Amino acid sequence: MFQYYFLLGVRSLRRNPALTALMVLTLAIGVAASVATLTILHVMSGDPIPDKSNRLFVPLLDNGPTEGYTPGDKPNDDQMSYPDAINLLNGKAGERRTAIYGIGQSIEPERKDIGAFTAGGLAVTSDFFNMFDVPFLHGQGWSPAEDKSGADVIVLSRKLSAKLYGDANPVGQRMKLGGLQYQIVGVLDTWKVVPRFHRIIGNDDGAFEDEDELYLPFASAIRHEFQRNGSTSCTGDVTPGFQGFLNSECTWIQFWFETRTAADRAELQSFLDSYATEQRKLGRLKRAAPNMLYDVREWLDHLKVVGNDSKLSAWLAFGFLILCLVNTIGLLLAKFSVRAAEVGVRRALGASRREIFTQFLIETTVVGLVGGVLGLLLAFGALALIAMQSKALTVVAHMDWFMMLTTFAMAVAAAVLAGLLPTWRACQVTPALQLKSQ
Repeated sequence: MFQYYFLLGVRSLRRNPALTALMVLTLAIGVAASVATLTILHVMSGDPIPDKSNRLFVPLLDNGPTEGYTPGDKPNDDQMSYPDAINLLNGKAGERRTAIYGIGQSIEPERKDIGAFTAGGLAVTSDFFNMFDVPFLHGQGWSPAEDKSGADVIVLSRKLSAKLYGDANPVGQRMKLGGLQYQIVGVLDTWKVVPRFHRIIGNDDGAFEDEDELYLPFASAIRHEFQRNGSTSCTGDVTPGFQGFLNSECTWIQFWFETRTAADRAELQSFLDSYATEQRKLGRLKRAAPNMLYDVREWLDHLKVVGNDSKLSAWLAFGFLILCLVNTIGLLLAKFSVRAAEVGVRRALGASRREIFTQFLIETTVVGLVGGVLGLLLAFGALALIAMQSKALTVVAHMDWFMMLTTFAMAVAAAVLAGLLPTWRACQVTPALQLKSQ
């Protein structure tokens, strides 16, 4: 019986193609808007490093002036001074540690068909690649010994390597960066964490930007006085030029720790508190602000990567879906009202109200299924266009399929619920009145 009514529902879609198309399109637009918005919100708010997000920590020390400070205030800057970064690197706390700052330097390719251009990247330590599970296509990162010596070695992104060397393996070759010769030691493979990586490490000036194109030792960037690519927070009298960046009151570096287990967080916090106490005795840290330690998810919340505007967008998407469903109810009422004569004849021939209700409810289910499928196709198309505009936002790769299927199921269920009132109205048709009027 279900198969019969299902086929009857499919056949009924062709009776009034304009009205049916309008209903399906209304549902499809609502589903597409909801799925696309929720998918982007999921990409922005999801855990970028799920295997170790509770073992990676950002420390914040308050290096600000005493003017305007109220006891109990949290650190007023999301970055760290150079002296503190060096001290923490040498402190050997945690299993791994890295200091990070963004750079931008000119590249002079050997290929004659490519002119000089500027590339952005990060100055990091050798632990960086293992800490964030960075995949390599060719070669590997540099060694701790090269960290210590500030060796002129470099790791390229897959995109930059392809631009400079095509499909060839460039490991071992030398390239000119900022007027200096750097030896290539590795090329990154496609990095799935990239879409949200810029918002949690190194790059704090944008949302979804292109991935970093190169990586070089932190000590090498300092030795060659590579300026930071981005804003910095300097207070008081500082030395002009690059030495100003090294002033203790300039905060311009981000720092990360990795612990062996999540339980080691307390030990790391104790180390950070002891270090801050020692620095206050030396007169460096003048404010008694609490020393903060954020894991990955806490850091994302602190940076407000998913702001209230994004959450508002999700509610607006649901609101738009509800509006589409309300319109669908009106269209279904119009569709079923013109079939009153059909209902009257069927009732006169012995069909019960329950059978009429089942028939019309299955028809609304068919409309919901078609609208849901079309909505998913529209959502995929919209996400593909967004991904083309923002190459770093690989939304399809990060799509939560359970969320997508749940949204689809909700859309179909909502379409069925939307059809309850029109279906109930159709069942109230009086057969005698309809037969008399026909």
